[in-house]
Amino acid sequence: MDVGPLLAPLTGAPQRSAILLDIDGTLAPIMARPELSEVPPEAKAELRRIVSKYLLVACVSGRSSADAARLVGVEGIRIVGNHGLELDPRSTKLAEVVRRFVSELTIPDGIRLEDKKLSVTLHYREAADPEEAEHWLADVAAGALEKGLDPRWGRMVLEIRPAVPADKGTAVRALIAESRATRALYAGDDVTDLDAFAALERGKLECAVRVAVASSEGPNELAERADLVVESPEALTNLLRLL
Repeated sequence: MDVGPLLAPLTGAPQRSAILLDIDGTLAPIMARPELSEVPPEAKAELRRIVSKYLLVACVSGRSSADAARLVGVEGIRIVGNHGLELDPRSTKLAEVVRRFVSELTIPDGIRLEDKKLSVTLHYREAADPEEAEHWLADVAAGALEKGLDPRWGRMVLEIRPAVPADKGTAVRALIAESRATRALYAGDDVTDLDAFAALERGKLECAVRVAVASSEGPNELAERADLVVESPEALTNLLRLL
């Protein structure tokens, strides 16, 4: 596919365009443990180039903003963590409810807890029996709902969040409004990125480009709703070279 015409509205008016990117599975390959993940040097080089060219370059991540900024390691990029929760002032207080709920769990071997301050994530990529782990996590998700919390599934993870209307879609809308961009591209690989796609679809933009980074673990709907599908984080870096 010749992507030139798709990207032309962005490359032709970078001073009016926002480039919005997920990190894990999009800029960086998914690893067994989040702390092992790295944004490759080639991707960082492209981020450094486009950050000086475009009105806004931002990363919207499920990680905390501090962890996401460490991973990206490129100055000038706007970072929003915790799937947009960091933009909601209510999240800090409500996060205590999440911690109390999780503190009562007896977490089985092979499931690892990641505390992201405003939310927690339960990873089961290293579980000996992923199906058994999913059954246990399904009960955790049901319990979280009963407590008024917001459980969300991702690629081999269950995230428990405060029940506030914040997600990657609200983060994308806030970033676009803040920057006053009239054109935007968003790239992501997981179910949480569908909210960001929806934000572009509903926004009053002159141009919106949705990019799905394909994976066997990602939702089919992401590719179905994308304007462009790339096969890997490496392919996404190649796409950045065209911006």
